Amino acid sequence: MQLTGAQIIVECLKEQGVDTVFGYPGGAILNVYDELYKHRDEIRHVLTSHEQGASHAADGYARSTGKVGVCLATSGPGATNLVTGIATAYMDSVPIVAITCNVNVPLLGKDSFQEIDIAGITMPVTKHNFIVKDAANLADTIRRAFSIARKGRPGPVLVDIPKDVTSNKAEYEPKEPVIPEPVSSTIRTEDIERAAAMIEKSKKPFVFVGGGAVISGASEELKKFVELADAPVCDTLMGKGAFDGTDRRYTGMLGMHGTKTSNLGVSECDLLIAVGVRFSDRVLGNAKKFAEQALILQLDVDPAEINKNIPADASIIGDVNEILKRLNARLDRQEHTRWMEHLEEYKKQFPLVCPEGFNGPYLIKKIYEMVKGDAIMVTEVGQHQMWTAQYYQYKNPRTLLSSGGLGTMGYGLGAAIGAQTANPNRQVINIAGDGCFRMNMNELATAVREKLPLIEVIVNNHVLGMVRQWQTLFYEGHYSATVLDDGVDFVKLAEALGADARRVTTREEFEAVFAEALACRTPFVIDCIIDPDDKVWPMVAPGSPIDEAFDEKDYEAGTHSF
Repeated sequence: MQLTGAQIIVECLKEQGVDTVFGYPGGAILNVYDELYKHRDEIRHVLTSHEQGASHAADGYARSTGKVGVCLATSGPGATNLVTGIATAYMDSVPIVAITCNVNVPLLGKDSFQEIDIAGITMPVTKHNFIVKDAANLADTIRRAFSIARKGRPGPVLVDIPKDVTSNKAEYEPKEPVIPEPVSSTIRTEDIERAAAMIEKSKKPFVFVGGGAVISGASEELKKFVELADAPVCDTLMGKGAFDGTDRRYTGMLGMHGTKTSNLGVSECDLLIAVGVRFSDRVLGNAKKFAEQALILQLDVDPAEINKNIPADASIIGDVNEILKRLNARLDRQEHTRWMEHLEEYKKQFPLVCPEGFNGPYLIKKIYEMVKGDAIMVTEVGQHQMWTAQYYQYKNPRTLLSSGGLGTMGYGLGAAIGAQTANPNRQVINIAGDGCFRMNMNELATAVREKLPLIEVIVNNHVLGMVRQWQTLFYEGHYSATVLDDGVDFVKLAEALGADARRVTTREEFEAVFAEALACRTPFVIDCIIDPDDKVWPMVAPGSPIDEAFDEKDYEAGTHSF
């Protein structure tokens, strides 16, 4: 049948099972929006306050569901406003498809009004991107975009479509979507055998879990594997929930703000089994001294990650869930009683203790207690992000959404909108610092318009907390451009945008107001005033080995070095 390009776009979205898109209209994309209007009962369009909010919302939708998130923008600044969100998704392997529309084909390359080479701009931060200059190629291109976004290591794909292509007609034939199979052809029997032999020989194994385990849906096989290997487990920020954070084997996060138990344990182990991790610099500390006593066994779907940051002694390439299935079928149950007891002693010696008073750790622990661990937690970036990783116990995957690789301030509220839209029966909570909240607070208007019952908790210390912490520890207290004590009233601002809001300064006030927020079915903002000099502990100084993590007692006693 003959359809316009705009009709083909919408039909392809329906083919792929898309039920929600996030975006902001403009002149070049009007034909698509006109078609969306006609299909508004089939595809929900969420109008964000800014295109960056749309890209983060598509990201939050994707992370919380495992589906492909979709965002739309017009040409020029509309398209460029998506770039930070696309880069955020790229760094954290999140499948989104961004559809932009450009000026008419004859106007390309002539500096036309609102023309931009968005394909060129996004080339380094997408898995692939396309510009479609012929309506006859449109359907197959969109189908390829969804396939690429999902396949192997997921990631964002951009499709740029000139406006005249959206109005031109072409033949369209419906097709069933082809969902890529998990990557298994690269999993070699000899690699499984070698890995099993390393595990069976090990006396002190440690399992290190990253975002790849979440993406591949490997939680069940991971639990079986850990029991068979009789090993302790630590994780990255992106790996939270892949392994149950309440399990006795769990030792906490690894790295700069990881637990001392995890950092010391990994430094002492004789085999580190890395499951879907990319060995970020925030995990490694001093890379030359990372896990010096251990052999490294790396399991990952992306061969580019092997030996990239840390040399691996052995590796298996493929979908992590598929790899673990085969390892579990091969392994006999191991026993490392003394090693596990040793790690238990570390846990008792170096527990994560919530400080007295009204502070970030208290907020996160109280939230965990009041939601019974059954919420989708979203964060911005900074101290509050680390406290959310440390003090909330993630029992299931896809329950912590956070910008790990790019560290995008302003990510959280848009992502929370995406997650709440995708999960209307779940409680979604965004934890924000006051600096981050300023960057995306306009999206509160979106949450209000969409009647989303998300809760926004602002950990408000009137400073850029993490930067101030570094300035205190490493820059002699030179607080350059980090003080935000300018009288902005977040409660009044939130109310002006249509949300309910309260300000709290004590534990008792927070507990009462958070209970009120849980009962509310509209967006609710809680402005929590904490001390500007609260810090995230433990910490590893930049460039130091992770076994030199220090906490507040070490800092005050002067027993640390950096």
